[in-house]
Amino acid sequence: MAQMDALVNQPLVRQSVPPCELPPKVYEVARNTGAHSSSGLATAGFRTAKYLEDEWYQNCYARYHQAFADRDGSERQRHESQQLAAETEELAQRTQQDSTRKVGARLEDMHCWMSELQREGEELSAATDQLRADKQRLERALDSSSVPFAIATDNLQCRERRQHPDLVRDCVEIELLKEVELIRNIQELLKRTIGQAVHQIRLNREQKETCELNWSDKVEAYNIDERCARYRSQSTEVQFHPHSVAHTESASTTESWARFTQDTLCRAQRERLASTNLHALIDCLLKDTAEDLRLQCDAVSVAFSRHCDDLEDARNKLQHHLHKTLREITDQEHNIGALKKAIKDKEAPLRVAQTRLYQRSKRPNVELCLDTAQFRLVSEVEELNMSLAALKEKLLEAEQSLRNLEDTRMSLEKDIAVKANSLFIDRQKCMTHRLRYPSVLRLAGYQ
Repeated sequence: MAQMDALVNQPLVRQSVPPCELPPKVYEVARNTGAHSSSGLATAGFRTAKYLEDEWYQNCYARYHQAFADRDGSERQRHESQQLAAETEELAQRTQQDSTRKVGARLEDMHCWMSELQREGEELSAATDQLRADKQRLERALDSSSVPFAIATDNLQCRERRQHPDLVRDCVEIELLKEVELIRNIQELLKRTIGQAVHQIRLNREQKETCELNWSDKVEAYNIDERCARYRSQSTEVQFHPHSVAHTESASTTESWARFTQDTLCRAQRERLASTNLHALIDCLLKDTAEDLRLQCDAVSVAFSRHCDDLEDARNKLQHHLHKTLREITDQEHNIGALKKAIKDKEAPLRVAQTRLYQRSKRPNVELCLDTAQFRLVSEVEELNMSLAALKEKLLEAEQSLRNLEDTRMSLEKDIAVKANSLFIDRQKCMTHRLRYPSVLRLAGYQ
């Protein structure tokens, strides 16, 4: 027993136990020789090959030693198996716990990236909604600009119906042409900006879809990892999957996975920043264009007011001159009547003087004398003829002056009618039409 205990307490080292070897069998047949030898027919059936007694004891001892060696090896193997089982159990638990922690850390990372992607997607959606509102403002501003354009072109067409000499390229027409050119430039600018907004909205949608797709993949992966984190050795739904250890060729690394998500977020942030800048640009653009249109509208209105005041003043002055001309025509007609009466009044004295000269020319002989009376009658006739000639000449001048006054009256009346027509076009047609000019808020696309 002491020897067996010593063997049990030895270190567990596997020793090779040679198989028991028995001495070769003795196949010698007992011969019937000598005094003690067996012979005869009585021993004939027992004369077979047998082991010797020493060999039997040696075989028993070998069996004992073999049993002891097998038991000792089994004990060592059992002890090693128990120790290995304990170590592997501890290793398995430790590895499982570490894997669970790693999966938990992965879940935290994915949750962080998912939150960033969700937040960026929401901000992109808000930026896209803002751009849609800006696009609607641009479209409303573009529609509103058609009203000032129609007003300005209608004013120009109406002013084409002015009559000479009022059909001039005045300050009002210059301001109206500036307004038309300004509206055309603003309309082109608004159309280009609408195109930019549509393009940016498309980019935002594409980037939002990319973020949502990445977020969706991460949600699916998060659910898978969360389910994996709940697995334990006691779980009933776990199975063997021998081929799951092999890596997929398309699998990403931790660095490429993080870089992909970071690039997605960077592109989303870039598009969101571009949307913010475009929103600020659109806001300033609509504000500036509305102010420019209103300023030009005010400039046109001021030009119309000044021109209408000038027309009003010119018409009043023409009417004043017409009133004086009409009064002068009346006076001239009276003057002509007086001249004709004066000429007619000179005919009687002339007839008297000529009759006297004619009668005195009939004096007989020496009585036909060039006396003082004769000279006076002759001078009287000459004076009367000169007076008549002067009166007739003055009558001709008066009649020419009257004709000139009539022409002036007609010209003044025509000019007054032209000024009245111009005033009607500018004040009643154009300025009244310009009262429909949109407000700043409407031009800025708010209404």
